[in-house]
Amino acid sequence: MPWSQGHARQFLSVCLPIKSAPMTRASLNRTLRRAYFWLGLVLALSLVSKFADRIPWIAGTPIEAAAQDLYEYLKDMALVFVTVVAAYLANVFQKRSKFVESLEEEWRGIVRTKSALYTYCEKPYVSTDDYLAAFCRISETIDNMRIVYANAGETGSLVGLYPYAPLHDMRRALQSLDPRKHPDVPAEEKKLAREAILQSFYALRETMLEELDLDEPAHPLLISGGRRLKQPGATRGARARQERQRKRQDESHAPRPDVEAFLSRLYQAEQAGSGQGEANSRPA
Repeated sequence: MPWSQGHARQFLSVCLPIKSAPMTRASLNRTLRRAYFWLGLVLALSLVSKFADRIPWIAGTPIEAAAQDLYEYLKDMALVFVTVVAAYLANVFQKRSKFVESLEEEWRGIVRTKSALYTYCEKPYVSTDDYLAAFCRISETIDNMRIVYANAGETGSLVGLYPYAPLHDMRRALQSLDPRKHPDVPAEEKKLAREAILQSFYALRETMLEELDLDEPAHPLLISGGRRLKQPGATRGARARQERQRKRQDESHAPRPDVEAFLSRLYQAEQAGSGQGEANSRPA
């Protein structure tokens, strides 16, 4: 029976198990280094075995016969070896992709939480319901982190340290504004809590996003007051297609002539420049 990818996955589950820990960038690099090491070792052994009869201290010895047998074995098992390595790496990158998706979703939740806490600090009058909604949001964000990362230094008997402490700083800053305990919070304290929340968020953004392997854009717009440099208009071919489509539509029966006349007037007015403000604001 031919060796398939399904057989390779069964072999991997027994001989090359992958831990269920998140596939972070560090663990991915370690896994790839191990895979490259074993791949290079096999290739080196096959190369030495292939030319064993030309190596002075191997040629004519029992080692040469063993090397030839090893080369024949590796040649026969090449398809199996390649299939196993491909399935292994596919499993690794699949775990990495799932981890990145979880991390991205967690970051979106953190951004939404920051906005909710900022909004709470900016409200001139807040109720207990407003506070409880904001507190539940930050509490959910803190707990959701546990499906992405384990605590630092966590063992079977030790809880460990929460991986991103600024989230708890944001929680404590919010708790300082609890209207049940502090019904009349001065504006200065609200501002201080808001600045603490923003500082904690910026610290999170600086460290947490490093895991996503982000790169700068190929075509950034780095100047303030940027504007579109392309001029209005289209190619001659596009204009010709537009005219052909217009002629075909004019030849057919219009179910609502009043609607078509209305849209035509708006289009002609915009093209003539009478609707300059609308033209400047419309997307193109």
